[in-house]
Amino acid sequence: MRGIYTIILLVLSNIFMTLAWYGHLEFKKYAWFNSLGLFSIILLSWGIAFFEYTLQVPANRIGYEANGGPYNIFQLKVIQEGISLIVFSLFAIIVFKTERLAWNHVIGFVFIMLAVVFIFKKW
Repeated sequence: MRGIYTIILLVLSNIFMTLAWYGHLEFKKYAWFNSLGLFSIILLSWGIAFFEYTLQVPANRIGYEANGGPYNIFQLKVIQEGISLIVFSLFAIIVFKTERLAWNHVIGFVFIMLAVVFIFKKW
């Protein structure tokens, strides 16, 4: 059950992370946002990232095997990266309608997902 909680928290965390890191690129559509300077945009992104951390830290604590979770630290990191790619890809396609997922992106993501397989493989 701790593994499932970890993954749910990581998915939610990555949604906030993606919004904090890339959302401001799309917010320019809104008039109020265009009047903000770079420092204000940074503060806004940090405010969004706060919610990322409130989910990411518990996810890692719950999921880490030294705390009773099912994952070692390498597995936690690779799970997070895999989730990050999925969330980012969906965000890029749905929010940034001008972006498209090309075949080279897919192949690159497949290689990264293969890293997940290799990290979890017991040799």
